[in-house]
Amino acid sequence: MNFLHHFELIEDPRSHINRKHNLLDVIFLTVSAVLSGAEGWKAIKEFGDIKLDWLRQFRPFESGIPVDDTIARIISVLEPAAINSCMLSYTEELRKGQGKGQVALDGKTLRRSFNGQRSSALHSITAWCHESGLVLTQGTSEGKKNENQGVLALIEKLELKGCIVSVDAMNTQKTIAAAIDDKGAGYYLCVKDNHKKLKQEIAAYFHKTERDNPLFIKKNCYQETDQGHGRIEVRTCTHLPLTEWISEGQKWQAAQSIVKVERQRIRGGNTEEEIQYYLSSEPINPKAANKAIRNHWGVENCAHYVLDVTLREDDSRIRRQNAPENMAVIRRLVMNLARRNHSKNSIKGKINQAGWSDKVRENILFG
Repeated sequence: MNFLHHFELIEDPRSHINRKHNLLDVIFLTVSAVLSGAEGWKAIKEFGDIKLDWLRQFRPFESGIPVDDTIARIISVLEPAAINSCMLSYTEELRKGQGKGQVALDGKTLRRSFNGQRSSALHSITAWCHESGLVLTQGTSEGKKNENQGVLALIEKLELKGCIVSVDAMNTQKTIAAAIDDKGAGYYLCVKDNHKKLKQEIAAYFHKTERDNPLFIKKNCYQETDQGHGRIEVRTCTHLPLTEWISEGQKWQAAQSIVKVERQRIRGGNTEEEIQYYLSSEPINPKAANKAIRNHWGVENCAHYVLDVTLREDDSRIRRQNAPENMAVIRRLVMNLARRNHSKNSIKGKINQAGWSDKVRENILFG
């Protein structure tokens, strides 16, 4: 599947008298260079100079490789919505036939993308599919505090019918629950102190039911134990129907159940305990609820961690116009391309090999 076909429709914002280098050539150069380990404009240009013959197997590059400042200028003037739309079109095509599965929505700040004040750093929102391991698309918000509007915009763009959508406590909002339900999806919403009364009512109801009806609790409880990395973790997930006793829960569109997750971690003789509560539109199934809640954090481990550690996103000093957002999309595209490649290696290993081998790079891009 050729990802370039999805980027052919991007409108070139440059004037007709200033188009020495073809737009799709520059996009292909940038994606190939980032896949091969390039992090900045100079590195992208140097990759192009060295690999021009290889690049010309797939695109004409009639005017050769642009200088680094020209690459920066072209990428920075592209409309982020357009390049995001192309990546979404590509990832949605990949999802066909795989089932809808679970989509996790979570925010991430690109720490060095600020221009002047640190508060101006780009705050991106990732839509990540657990089943495929792919980032479906990226949104943005004006800082972490305004993340809710960015999440709503992402929900509107995504095809979510039949999916389960999970969000963190910051995005547990009635408008977001309603938007998810309106798209034909179910949800698991983490409930913390930003909805204090709802949390208190859920906690009190679990306490009451555990005291008065332990058999009902046992029937709707699932427990699993994990061991590794010098620790033992016991997770107990209890999934109960939402009742009129929880008055705050009645205000949430499609809500029909509540979840209590108890985590006990034993490490080096020390024991840590944690309890979290969730509101859900899903029917009672404690094993499925536990799986969905665990799956949500894959967006951190499989997407954000890889972006920061492997693709060094947090260290990027690209700040020009739309370039931080557009390069963030390109990094996510590169991560998707590497992940859908079935060779037995880590994302880091695949990027290393793509930098060393034209054959490996071609296989990842077009295989």
